[in-house]
Amino acid sequence: MTDAFFTYRKNVLLAKSPSTQIEGVFAATTGRSVPEEQEALLLQCLEEGVGNLPASESVPAVRKVSVTLTSDWLEGSELLMTSLSDLNTSLEVTQCADKQLSELNTLASSELQDHAVVELARLPAEETVTVADSAPWAAVVPQTDHQTAGCAGINVEVLNDDPAVLAWSLACDAETVPPVLPAQPIQDAVPFYPVPTEVPYHDILWRDWEDLSVQPCVLEQVSKNTSLFEFRVMSYNILAQDLVEQGLDLYVHCHPDILNWNYRLPNLLQEIQHWDPDVLCLQEVQENHYLEQLEPTFKEMGFACFYKRRTGVKTDGCAVCYKHSRFQLISLSPIEYFRPGLDVLNRDNVGLVLLLQPVLPEGLGLKAVSPLCVANTHVLFNPRRGDIKLAQVALLLAEIDKIARTTEGSYYPVILCGDLNSVPDSPLYKFIRNGELSYHGMPAWKVSGQEDFSQQLYSRKLQAPLWPSSLGVTDKCQYATLCQPKKLGRREYSRDFLLQFRFCDVACERPPQLLLLEGVTDAKPVASAKERSAVTAVPKRHNSLSFLGKQCSGVIQHGLNLTSVYSHFLPQRGRPEVTTMPMGLGATVDYIFYSAEPVESKAGRRLYKDGALKLLGRLSLLSEDILLMANGLPNPFCSSDHLCLLASFGLEISSL
Repeated sequence: MTDAFFTYRKNVLLAKSPSTQIEGVFAATTGRSVPEEQEALLLQCLEEGVGNLPASESVPAVRKVSVTLTSDWLEGSELLMTSLSDLNTSLEVTQCADKQLSELNTLASSELQDHAVVELARLPAEETVTVADSAPWAAVVPQTDHQTAGCAGINVEVLNDDPAVLAWSLACDAETVPPVLPAQPIQDAVPFYPVPTEVPYHDILWRDWEDLSVQPCVLEQVSKNTSLFEFRVMSYNILAQDLVEQGLDLYVHCHPDILNWNYRLPNLLQEIQHWDPDVLCLQEVQENHYLEQLEPTFKEMGFACFYKRRTGVKTDGCAVCYKHSRFQLISLSPIEYFRPGLDVLNRDNVGLVLLLQPVLPEGLGLKAVSPLCVANTHVLFNPRRGDIKLAQVALLLAEIDKIARTTEGSYYPVILCGDLNSVPDSPLYKFIRNGELSYHGMPAWKVSGQEDFSQQLYSRKLQAPLWPSSLGVTDKCQYATLCQPKKLGRREYSRDFLLQFRFCDVACERPPQLLLLEGVTDAKPVASAKERSAVTAVPKRHNSLSFLGKQCSGVIQHGLNLTSVYSHFLPQRGRPEVTTMPMGLGATVDYIFYSAEPVESKAGRRLYKDGALKLLGRLSLLSEDILLMANGLPNPFCSSDHLCLLASFGLEISSL
């Protein structure tokens, strides 16, 4: 309490009215909390009785302030504010002037004290106290939280303009609070920090659709008579809820409410439904959420869904969904990167590879369109283990090679989506885009480019071969069983053909294990001039050890000819694109790669042009400074720590 209240130890007036109302007043000044010794003094006053105050005792003028009493005064759940709706009621204690206070003093009598104390305990919140010849009083239930001294009241509003935003504001009566006495916080109270205005998330996070079909390079490749099968592909890391709860310190910038799954799920579904993709590739999909909520909802939206959970004890995985009105499934191949006993493949990441047949609309006649291979994956995060990342990508590319390869040896169009946990122009990114990487002796942390560990004394370095031959994957990211040459029949080796090799270098060398027999194994064949010319004309035979030699050289390759949908740079802002913001630092780790035709290479960078699969448009990404204006990711508008990627493609429709 305040000094005015305790000017004299019997300066407490409690009165009783016939209508169960209490005629009394609590006078307070500057809003300091009640110490224990003052509480004891107050109780002692009530027990001894309130006598007539001496005339010499004068109570200072009081004003309209907030008053705090301890919870010992009243009991019950009404003492605590348990919801935001409770905060909508302003706390107000109206106090009278010196004249009114003296009138109340004359009305008080000691015989009413005991009954007054009982009535005070029963008094409900904000019951009006009527005093003769004075303004009405508001008896307020004491609150132990959410108060600020020096304010006429606390007015807390939930901004309903955007349900994604929770904000609080303080409404203070400036006229009743003298400027010379600044507000002081009440002891042990939870402060409220006013939010001046609602953050315009819709304006800040606005993403433009970039129409690439009107570009000259695309118009040149699409003739007027060529029709396209157009479709949209979305890649989205939706942030598994289990991972949120396991790493809450990564999201200290977020209000706890926006991290709740029941809040995030409607936002995610609304975003997917708004962009209306035909193929949806999701990462960090929690298994129980997929089975109970996502899959049923997607099926109602017309999707066919496939899911692969991570191995081990992980609860999330990858999902690929496609609209069954636009595609039909030809084949499905889930991938597990974990291989027991292999240090380079000892993590639980997974992937999915699908081969889809586009469904042409009726009325096109004898038309055909190529099948489409769609792959989705989430690569290991650990920045120090680039060797594992590289091996996982090699396994994924080998599976794509198997699924997308045609009988003629070429490939169907491929779209590769996923969170690769690697930045643009990193060695892993260049390997996917350029089709080749020399990795021998490279520091493992450098593969993904996420962090720089060059100052460390010891760092793991990649050694050749990166994986053992028992894995069954070659240095060209193909399964060994699929790239072995076919066995040729005997009839193709005629006698004349074999005689051509009589005098080759290998045939003229005596094997060291051959038993030396005079006149039998010690003789060297001598070729005539005609036979020597015939030997030089025979082309060199294929070296069966070439695969092993190249693998040991530390070079890996693939032949899928993939390029990125995004350029990873915003020319209009002069800043790099961002797909995620861990710990407030923007980075690009999510990608959509697609098949294209290489045209040339400049400074080790392969250039492409659209082939049968054409990029028609994409949803623009944002820069780091823009996301910082929206308090990073996630925020009330974007319910994941990643941005979604969206691209529009066209497949050429040919005549049969």
